[in-house]
Amino acid sequence: ILLLMLSASSVWAKNYALLIGNSNYSIGHLDNPANDAQDLANTLRAIGFETTIRLNQDGEGMKNTIREFGEKLKNNDGIALFFFAGHGIQANGENYLLPVGFPFRNEQEVEKNAVPANMVLRYMEDSKNRVNLVVLDACRNNPFGNTYQPELKGLSQFDAPVGSLIAYATSPGNVASDGSGKNGLYTENLVRELSQRSTRIEDALKRVRLNVRLASRGAQIPWETTSLESDVFIFK
Repeated sequence: ILLLMLSASSVWAKNYALLIGNSNYSIGHLDNPANDAQDLANTLRAIGFETTIRLNQDGEGMKNTIREFGEKLKNNDGIALFFFAGHGIQANGENYLLPVGFPFRNEQEVEKNAVPANMVLRYMEDSKNRVNLVVLDACRNNPFGNTYQPELKGLSQFDAPVGSLIAYATSPGNVASDGSGKNGLYTENLVRELSQRSTRIEDALKRVRLNVRLASRGAQIPWETTSLESDVFIFK
């Protein structure tokens, strides 16, 4: 699930976060995304983010929530952070975040009923917000079983627009662990690192990558793509 916190914003600016955790899929149920979203939301509130959290959203709910988030960011000069935990998939070169409540059976149904990951970035870019962070813990396994076998695993890499950072729970084309405890492996480490005082976001993500790689014995290696143009720090 993807990534960043920081402060260092102007006194009139606000830092906003939207977190979505989807666990209750009709196929490919996941234990931890709802916990992941809630625990990261608590961390962000503690460092001054105004947070919105949504759990087990269907497609229309996800899209409406993202639109509302984009409206909130307009005329703001702070930090925006979007976090998604749940199933993610690539289809025809585009990444999709899967809502609950739909039994996806083929690529066409994914393209029609899932939420394009770049929808979030489009709203962030349009808002002209200063710093945009996207965290995707969204490639936990193949949720379709034998009903549909995607040609490619996990998510594909897409570039971060200027002023943005995109963090992935694992490298392109691979899957992430749902974790053996109450959190996914990635988010467990992310929450721990973001709780540290005065940490530059890139440094926090390096430590997350190291710890996840070691814990998974190299099976999962987090990934980032960034076009940030200044240091972003996390303050507790």
